[in-house]
Order: sequence, then C-alpha cells, then structure tokens
Amino acid sequence: MTDSIADMLTRIRNATATQRKRVDVPASRLKAEVARILQHEGYIHGFKSVDVVVEKGQMARPMIRIQLKYGSRGENVISGIQRVSRPGRRVYFGRDDVPPVLAGLGTSILTTSRGVMTGRQAMKAGVGGEVLCNVW
Repeated sequence: MTDSIADMLTRIRNATATQRKRVDVPASRLKAEVARILQHEGYIHGFKSVDVVVEKGQMARPMIRIQLKYGSRGENVISGIQRVSRPGRRVYFGRDDVPPVLAGLGTSILTTSRGVMTGRQAMKAGVGGEVLCNVW
C-alpha cells in the first residue's frame, strides 16, 4: 500500500456509512496525530492503541482503534472526509493561503514544520504546510 492516510480515511468513511461504533486502522505516528486532531475537533469520541491478532498463530499487529461519534438521533458527525494531498500530487499551502473548508464549518488537517495541526491553528501559528485532508 502506498497511501496509508487514504486507507485510514477510507476506513473511517466506510465505517460511518454503515453506522459502526469503532474502526481499526494500522498504527503509525502520523495516523495517531490525525486521530488526535479528529478527537480534539469533535469528529470522533476517542482513539487508543491496541494490539490485534489478525490470524491465529500470527504476531499481534499494532492498530489504532477509533471510536466513532454519532448525533443523538444516529446522524453522522463526519458527513464528508476527503484526501487532498496524495503521493502522486502533493498539495502545499503557505501560511496565508490555507483555504477554509465548507466556509469555515469543516476542518483541514495539515502537516507542518511544527507538527500536525488544523488549518486554523496553522494560520494562527503563521506556518504553512502539506494539506493531508479535509473533514466536514
């Protein structure tokens, strides 16, 4: 697999479409940071690192278990999640060029020289970076 972030976003998108309570994604530090931002922005309940045995006799793989969040009547909190920068086409924005997502109702997640942060945080910090994804 060449794009692990796209795989994570697709797993979240598919899980919310079928109203699942949780989803497991293979662990990495970047994915943990994206999950941290999703939790901080209120899109998911939480996440934790777990070891999952996929097949009997195999070693346990480190996974990130994401607890998905739904509204009081079962409506999706994440109505859309889109990968922006990908391995074939990287998308970068300067510190003043970070566009709002859905007129400010959504969140863009950037990886910057100061770590992974939202578009609003990047503008406040005065840094630009690579746009990983947009969530609304």
